[in-house]
Amino acid sequence: MTLDELRESLPEYAKDLKLNLSTVLRQPELSAPQTWGTALACAAACHNDELLDVIARESEPYLDETARNAALGAAAVMAMNNIYYRFLHLASNKKYSTMRAGLRMNIIRTHGGDPADFELWCLAVSAINGCGSCVDSHEQVVRQKGITEDQVLAAIRIAAVLHEAARVLETEAVLAG
Repeated sequence: MTLDELRESLPEYAKDLKLNLSTVLRQPELSAPQTWGTALACAAACHNDELLDVIARESEPYLDETARNAALGAAAVMAMNNIYYRFLHLASNKKYSTMRAGLRMNIIRTHGGDPADFELWCLAVSAINGCGSCVDSHEQVVRQKGITEDQVLAAIRIAAVLHEAARVLETEAVLAG
């Protein structure tokens, strides 16, 4: 299935989503690798096989193997970190925040891709996963690395639209029985 076919398969109640899906992957604020790395990381974070398959195939012309692995690595490490740091934020016992995390996060230093793009992908995945601590941390890092506020919002729009596309696809699968 192509992205256009996936978009057209969305039901009428998701018309706004269809419209947004046709525009968020063509935002001028982001380079092609930033756009498609964000989309791939977000699709992996959304846990929908159909969406991930389409985005992975559509992203191939825009991402080399290093960028592809970095985007998928961002989704993987943030899935773990978002749960851990969200717990620290939500727990009333603040002693946990002073304790060693004890989690390996080597990909953050060893992904081999563009450092600003990797952080942007981590930010977008953190937005999907709802970790305020990670959103704040990665937003600060991307801004320090030269990513503009317009670029940040462009990536977050991709995250928002792909997340809801995954939910609608799941809803339709359940309703179809």
